[in-house]
Amino acid sequence: MEKKTMAVLFGGQSSEHEISCMSVVNIVKCINQERYHLVLIGITKEGHWVKAESLEQIQDGSWRESKVQAWISPDATKKVICLLDENGYSEMPVDVVFPVLHGLYGEDGTIQGLLELAQIPYVGCGVLASAVSMDKLYTKIIVDTLGIRQAKYVGIHRKELGQMEEVLNRVENALPYPVFVKPSCAGSSKGVNKASNRAELENALKEAACHDSKILVEETIVGREIECAVLGNDDAAASGVGEILSAAEFYDFDAKYVNSESRTDVHPDLGDGVEEQVREDAVRIFHAVGGSGLARVDFFLDKDGVVFNEINTLPGFTAISMYPMLWEARGMEKNALIQRLIDLAGTKTR
Repeated sequence: MEKKTMAVLFGGQSSEHEISCMSVVNIVKCINQERYHLVLIGITKEGHWVKAESLEQIQDGSWRESKVQAWISPDATKKVICLLDENGYSEMPVDVVFPVLHGLYGEDGTIQGLLELAQIPYVGCGVLASAVSMDKLYTKIIVDTLGIRQAKYVGIHRKELGQMEEVLNRVENALPYPVFVKPSCAGSSKGVNKASNRAELENALKEAACHDSKILVEETIVGREIECAVLGNDDAAASGVGEILSAAEFYDFDAKYVNSESRTDVHPDLGDGVEEQVREDAVRIFHAVGGSGLARVDFFLDKDGVVFNEINTLPGFTAISMYPMLWEARGMEKNALIQRLIDLAGTKTR
Protein backbone atom coordinates (compact mmCIF):
# COMPACT_ATOMS: atom_id res chain seq x y z
CA MET A 1 0.00 0.00 0.00
CA GLU A 2 1.39 3.40 -0.98
CA LYS A 3 2.00 5.65 1.99
CA LYS A 4 -0.22 8.68 2.40
CA THR A 5 1.16 11.96 3.65
CA MET A 6 -0.36 13.28 6.86
CA ALA A 7 0.30 16.70 8.34
CA VAL A 8 0.05 16.72 12.13
CA LEU A 9 -0.50 20.19 13.57
CA PHE A 10 0.35 20.94 17.20
CA GLY A 11 1.19 23.76 19.60
CA GLY A 12 -0.96 26.72 18.71
CA GLN A 13 -1.69 30.20 20.03
CA SER A 14 -4.03 29.22 22.85
CA SER A 15 -3.53 28.88 26.60
CA GLU A 16 -3.46 25.12 25.99
CA HIS A 17 -0.30 25.23 23.86
CA GLU A 18 1.66 23.02 26.26
CA ILE A 19 -1.17 20.49 26.52
CA SER A 20 -1.24 20.21 22.73
CA CYS A 21 2.47 19.41 22.76
CA MET A 22 1.78 16.64 25.28
CA SER A 23 -1.19 15.28 23.33
CA VAL A 24 0.60 15.17 19.97
CA VAL A 25 3.39 12.97 21.30
CA ASN A 26 0.89 10.35 22.44
CA ILE A 27 -1.06 10.55 19.19
CA VAL A 28 1.96 10.29 16.88
CA LYS A 29 3.20 7.23 18.77
CA CYS A 30 -0.10 5.54 17.90
CA ILE A 31 -0.15 6.38 14.16
CA ASN A 32 0.80 3.51 11.86
CA GLN A 33 3.86 4.94 10.10
CA GLU A 34 3.88 2.09 7.63
CA ARG A 35 0.70 3.65 6.23
CA TYR A 36 1.45 7.34 6.72
CA HIS A 37 4.39 9.61 6.10
CA LEU A 38 4.13 12.19 8.87
CA VAL A 39 4.98 15.86 8.60
CA LEU A 40 4.99 17.44 12.05
CA ILE A 41 4.06 21.12 11.90
CA GLY A 42 4.31 23.14 15.08
CA ILE A 43 2.66 26.50 15.64
CA THR A 44 4.35 28.72 18.21
CA LYS A 45 2.44 30.84 20.70
CA GLU A 46 3.20 33.80 18.44
CA GLY A 47 1.63 32.03 15.46
CA HIS A 48 4.80 31.04 13.58
CA TRP A 49 4.50 27.73 11.66
CA VAL A 50 7.60 25.52 11.53
CA LYS A 51 8.48 21.92 10.74
CA ALA A 52 9.56 19.67 13.61
CA GLU A 53 11.90 16.84 12.74
CA SER A 54 11.11 14.42 15.56
CA LEU A 55 9.08 13.70 18.68
CA GLU A 56 12.21 14.39 20.69
CA GLN A 57 12.20 17.97 19.40
CA ILE A 58 8.59 18.31 20.53
CA GLN A 59 9.34 16.88 23.95
CA ASP A 60 12.34 19.11 24.62
CA GLY A 61 10.81 22.19 22.97
CA SER A 62 13.61 22.68 20.45
CA TRP A 63 11.13 22.50 17.54
CA ARG A 64 10.37 26.18 18.17
CA GLU A 65 13.87 27.03 16.91
CA SER A 66 13.38 25.19 13.60
CA LYS A 67 14.60 27.10 10.54
CA VAL A 68 12.16 25.28 8.26
CA GLN A 69 8.89 27.12 7.82
CA ALA A 70 5.92 24.89 7.02
CA TRP A 71 2.26 25.70 6.46
CA ILE A 72 -0.86 24.43 4.72
CA SER A 73 -1.75 26.20 1.48
CA PRO A 74 -5.40 27.27 1.28
CA ASP A 75 -5.30 26.69 -2.49
CA ALA A 76 -7.73 23.83 -3.15
CA THR A 77 -6.18 23.14 -6.55
CA LYS A 78 -2.87 22.26 -4.91
CA LYS A 79 -3.55 20.49 -1.57
CA VAL A 80 0.02 20.94 -0.41
CA ILE A 81 2.26 21.68 2.53
CA CYS A 82 4.44 24.68 1.75
CA LEU A 83 8.05 24.49 2.93
CA LEU A 84 10.59 27.28 3.09
CA ASP A 85 14.18 26.93 4.31
CA GLU A 86 17.67 28.12 3.45
CA ASN A 87 17.57 26.06 0.25
CA GLY A 88 14.43 27.75 -1.00
CA TYR A 89 10.73 27.06 -1.38
CA SER A 90 9.08 23.70 -2.09
CA GLU A 91 5.66 22.06 -1.93
CA MET A 92 4.67 18.63 -0.68
CA PRO A 93 1.29 17.01 -1.52
CA VAL A 94 -0.75 16.17 1.59
CA ASP A 95 -3.62 13.68 1.88
CA VAL A 96 -5.00 14.28 5.37
CA VAL A 97 -4.43 16.60 8.33
CA PHE A 98 -4.60 15.72 12.02
CA PRO A 99 -5.00 18.98 13.98
CA VAL A 100 -3.91 18.33 17.58
CA LEU A 101 -4.73 21.87 18.63
CA HIS A 102 -6.71 22.54 21.80
CA GLY A 103 -8.53 25.77 22.56
CA LEU A 104 -8.55 29.01 20.57
CA TYR A 105 -7.20 29.01 17.00
CA GLY A 106 -7.35 25.23 16.85
CA GLU A 107 -10.54 23.89 18.38
CA ASP A 108 -12.76 26.86 17.50
CA GLY A 109 -13.28 26.46 13.76
CA THR A 110 -10.39 28.63 12.57
CA ILE A 111 -7.99 25.90 11.49
CA GLN A 112 -10.97 23.90 10.25
CA GLY A 113 -11.90 26.81 7.98
CA LEU A 114 -8.42 26.80 6.46
CA LEU A 115 -8.64 23.07 5.78
CA GLU A 116 -12.12 23.43 4.28
CA LEU A 117 -10.75 26.08 1.90
CA ALA A 118 -7.90 23.75 0.99
CA GLN A 119 -10.38 20.85 0.57
CA ILE A 120 -8.07 18.53 2.52
CA PRO A 121 -9.68 15.86 4.73
CA TYR A 122 -8.99 16.41 8.42
CA VAL A 123 -9.63 14.71 11.73
CA GLY A 124 -12.37 16.03 13.96
CA CYS A 125 -15.34 18.35 13.91
CA GLY A 126 -16.00 20.88 11.15
CA VAL A 127 -16.20 24.66 11.29
CA LEU A 128 -19.68 25.07 12.77
CA ALA A 129 -19.45 22.32 15.38
CA SER A 130 -16.01 23.51 16.45
CA ALA A 131 -17.06 27.15 16.72
CA VAL A 132 -20.31 26.71 18.62
CA SER A 133 -18.85 24.05 20.94
CA MET A 134 -15.92 26.30 21.80
CA ASP A 135 -18.37 29.06 22.69
CA LYS A 136 -19.95 27.98 25.98
CA LEU A 137 -22.76 30.52 25.73
CA TYR A 138 -23.88 29.41 22.26
CA THR A 139 -23.55 25.77 23.25
CA LYS A 140 -25.99 26.39 26.10
CA ILE A 141 -28.42 28.13 23.73
CA ILE A 142 -28.38 25.07 21.46
CA VAL A 143 -28.74 22.60 24.32
CA ASP A 144 -31.72 24.60 25.62
CA THR A 145 -33.59 23.47 22.49
CA LEU A 146 -33.02 19.79 23.36
CA GLY A 147 -34.71 19.91 26.74
CA ILE A 148 -31.57 18.56 28.39
CA ARG A 149 -31.03 19.93 31.87
CA GLN A 150 -28.11 22.32 32.35
CA ALA A 151 -27.07 24.96 34.87
CA LYS A 152 -29.05 28.20 34.86
CA TYR A 153 -26.99 30.98 33.34
CA VAL A 154 -26.61 34.64 32.44
CA GLY A 155 -24.68 35.80 29.36
CA ILE A 156 -22.74 39.06 29.52
CA HIS A 157 -20.73 41.00 26.93
CA ARG A 158 -17.47 42.69 27.86
CA LYS A 159 -18.76 46.11 26.75
CA GLU A 160 -21.56 45.84 29.34
CA LEU A 161 -19.03 45.90 32.18
CA GLY A 162 -18.89 49.68 31.79
CA GLN A 163 -22.24 49.57 33.58
CA MET A 164 -20.98 47.20 36.25
CA GLU A 165 -23.73 47.89 38.81
CA GLU A 166 -26.42 46.97 36.28
CA VAL A 167 -24.58 43.77 35.38
CA LEU A 168 -24.13 42.77 39.01
CA ASN A 169 -27.81 43.39 39.71
CA ARG A 170 -28.83 41.32 36.68
CA VAL A 171 -26.75 38.35 37.81
CA GLU A 172 -27.91 38.59 41.43
CA ASN A 173 -31.57 38.77 40.38
CA ALA A 174 -31.19 35.63 38.27
CA LEU A 175 -28.81 33.41 40.25
CA PRO A 176 -28.01 32.76 43.91
CA TYR A 177 -24.45 32.82 45.21
CA PRO A 178 -22.07 31.13 44.76
CA VAL A 179 -21.80 31.35 40.95
CA PHE A 180 -19.17 30.33 38.44
CA VAL A 181 -17.85 32.97 36.04
CA LYS A 182 -16.29 31.77 32.78
CA PRO A 183 -14.97 33.32 29.58
CA SER A 184 -17.30 32.00 26.90
CA CYS A 185 -14.55 30.92 24.51
CA ALA A 186 -11.45 30.26 26.63
CA GLY A 187 -10.24 26.69 26.84
CA SER A 188 -9.22 24.45 29.71
CA SER A 189 -10.76 26.46 32.55
CA LYS A 190 -8.53 29.50 32.05
CA GLY A 191 -10.09 32.60 33.59
CA VAL A 192 -12.75 30.60 35.46
CA ASN A 193 -13.58 31.67 39.01
CA LYS A 194 -16.12 30.95 41.70
CA ALA A 195 -17.76 34.02 43.22
CA SER A 196 -19.51 33.91 46.61
CA ASN A 197 -20.37 37.60 46.95
CA ARG A 198 -20.71 40.81 44.98
CA ALA A 199 -17.06 41.85 45.28
CA GLU A 200 -15.82 38.44 44.11
CA LEU A 201 -18.33 38.50 41.25
CA GLU A 202 -17.04 41.87 40.03
CA ASN A 203 -13.43 40.67 40.13
CA ALA A 204 -14.31 37.43 38.38
CA LEU A 205 -16.14 39.28 35.60
CA LYS A 206 -13.13 41.53 35.04
CA GLU A 207 -10.76 38.56 34.86
CA ALA A 208 -13.04 36.63 32.49
CA ALA A 209 -13.22 39.70 30.25
CA CYS A 210 -9.43 39.50 29.84
CA HIS A 211 -9.89 36.15 28.09
CA ASP A 212 -12.98 36.74 25.91
CA SER A 213 -15.54 39.35 24.93
CA LYS A 214 -18.43 37.13 26.07
CA ILE A 215 -18.80 35.94 29.65
CA LEU A 216 -20.94 33.16 31.06
CA VAL A 217 -22.18 33.24 34.66
CA GLU A 218 -23.67 29.97 35.88
CA GLU A 219 -25.38 28.72 38.98
CA THR A 220 -23.26 26.35 41.06
CA ILE A 221 -24.09 22.70 40.63
CA VAL A 222 -23.01 20.63 43.61
CA GLY A 223 -22.38 17.16 42.30
CA ARG A 224 -20.01 14.64 40.79
CA GLU A 225 -18.13 15.50 37.57
CA ILE A 226 -18.64 12.88 34.88
CA GLU A 227 -17.61 12.65 31.22
CA CYS A 228 -18.51 10.66 28.13
CA ALA A 229 -16.58 10.17 24.88
CA VAL A 230 -18.31 10.27 21.49
CA LEU A 231 -16.81 8.75 18.34
CA GLY A 232 -18.16 8.71 14.79
CA ASN A 233 -19.95 10.84 12.22
CA ASP A 234 -23.63 10.26 11.44
CA ASP A 235 -23.30 6.91 13.21
CA ALA A 236 -21.70 8.40 16.34
CA ALA A 237 -21.55 6.17 19.40
CA ALA A 238 -20.84 6.92 23.04
CA SER A 239 -18.31 5.25 25.31
CA GLY A 240 -18.98 4.42 28.91
CA VAL A 241 -18.95 7.16 31.53
CA GLY A 242 -15.95 8.28 33.58
CA GLU A 243 -15.75 10.34 36.74
CA ILE A 244 -13.32 13.14 37.56
CA LEU A 245 -12.04 13.10 41.13
CA SER A 246 -10.56 16.59 41.32
CA ALA A 247 -7.88 17.49 43.83
CA ALA A 248 -9.17 21.08 43.83
CA GLU A 249 -12.52 22.67 44.67
CA PHE A 250 -13.31 22.66 40.97
CA TYR A 251 -11.60 21.10 37.98
CA ASP A 252 -9.51 24.04 36.81
CA PHE A 253 -6.38 24.02 34.63
CA ASP A 254 -4.01 23.12 37.46
CA ALA A 255 -6.30 20.40 38.77
CA LYS A 256 -6.45 18.89 35.27
CA TYR A 257 -2.82 18.98 34.30
CA VAL A 258 -0.62 19.90 37.25
CA ASN A 259 -1.99 18.44 40.50
CA SER A 260 -1.08 14.76 40.56
CA GLU A 261 -3.77 14.07 43.16
CA SER A 262 -6.55 14.57 40.60
CA ARG A 263 -7.77 11.16 39.44
CA THR A 264 -10.16 9.59 36.95
CA ASP A 265 -12.39 6.57 37.37
CA VAL A 266 -13.62 4.88 34.17
CA HIS A 267 -15.92 2.50 36.05
CA PRO A 268 -17.76 4.70 38.58
CA ASP A 269 -20.86 3.56 40.42
CA LEU A 270 -23.47 6.03 39.18
CA GLY A 271 -26.79 4.44 40.03
CA ASP A 272 -29.57 2.97 37.93
CA GLY A 273 -30.06 4.48 34.49
CA VAL A 274 -27.49 7.27 34.86
CA GLU A 275 -24.92 5.90 32.42
CA GLU A 276 -27.57 5.23 29.80
CA GLN A 277 -28.93 8.77 30.11
CA VAL A 278 -25.47 10.34 29.91
CA ARG A 279 -24.57 8.30 26.83
CA GLU A 280 -27.84 9.20 25.11
CA ASP A 281 -27.57 12.91 25.98
CA ALA A 282 -23.93 13.02 24.83
CA VAL A 283 -24.80 11.73 21.37
CA ARG A 284 -27.83 14.03 21.09
CA ILE A 285 -25.70 17.07 21.94
CA PHE A 286 -22.96 15.92 19.55
CA HIS A 287 -25.45 15.73 16.69
CA ALA A 288 -27.16 19.01 17.69
CA VAL A 289 -23.94 20.99 17.26
CA GLY A 290 -23.15 19.15 14.01
CA GLY A 291 -20.30 17.10 15.44
CA SER A 292 -18.11 14.71 13.48
CA GLY A 293 -15.17 12.55 14.42
CA LEU A 294 -14.88 13.00 18.15
CA ALA A 295 -15.92 14.97 21.20
CA ARG A 296 -15.92 14.64 24.95
CA VAL A 297 -19.17 15.69 26.62
CA ASP A 298 -19.04 16.71 30.28
CA PHE A 299 -21.83 16.51 32.84
CA PHE A 300 -22.53 16.84 36.55
CA LEU A 301 -24.48 14.33 38.59
CA ASP A 302 -26.30 15.96 41.49
CA LYS A 303 -29.07 14.83 43.82
CA ASP A 304 -31.68 15.50 41.12
CA GLY A 305 -29.91 13.73 38.26
CA VAL A 306 -27.74 14.52 35.24
CA VAL A 307 -26.78 18.10 34.30
CA PHE A 308 -24.96 19.00 31.06
CA ASN A 309 -21.80 21.07 31.52
CA GLU A 310 -19.89 21.47 28.22
CA ILE A 311 -18.63 19.76 25.07
CA ASN A 312 -15.01 19.62 23.88
CA THR A 313 -14.47 18.85 20.20
CA LEU A 314 -10.74 18.16 20.47
CA PRO A 315 -10.25 16.66 23.94
CA GLY A 316 -6.81 16.06 25.38
CA PHE A 317 -4.78 12.97 24.56
CA THR A 318 -2.28 13.28 27.39
CA ALA A 319 -1.36 10.32 29.59
CA ILE A 320 -4.15 11.27 32.03
CA SER A 321 -6.83 12.34 29.53
CA MET A 322 -10.28 10.83 29.88
CA TYR A 323 -11.17 10.50 26.18
CA PRO A 324 -8.73 7.72 25.22
CA MET A 325 -9.11 6.11 28.64
CA LEU A 326 -12.87 5.72 28.17
CA TRP A 327 -12.42 3.96 24.83
CA GLU A 328 -9.68 1.75 26.25
CA ALA A 329 -12.15 0.73 28.95
CA ARG A 330 -14.44 -0.36 26.10
CA GLY A 331 -11.70 -2.48 24.55
CA MET A 332 -10.46 -0.02 21.90
CA GLU A 333 -6.72 0.50 22.27
CA LYS A 334 -5.19 3.88 21.44
CA ASN A 335 -3.72 2.68 18.12
CA ALA A 336 -7.13 1.50 16.93
CA LEU A 337 -8.80 4.67 18.21
CA ILE A 338 -6.38 6.93 16.35
CA GLN A 339 -6.77 4.94 13.13
CA ARG A 340 -10.56 5.14 13.47
CA LEU A 341 -10.34 8.93 13.80
CA ILE A 342 -8.17 9.14 10.69
CA ASP A 343 -10.57 6.91 8.75
CA LEU A 344 -13.51 9.11 9.81
CA ALA A 345 -11.75 12.18 8.39
CA GLY A 346 -12.29 10.86 4.88
CA THR A 347 -15.97 9.99 5.30
CA LYS A 348 -17.56 13.03 6.93
CA THR A 349 -19.79 15.28 4.84
CA ARG A 350 -20.50 18.98 5.16
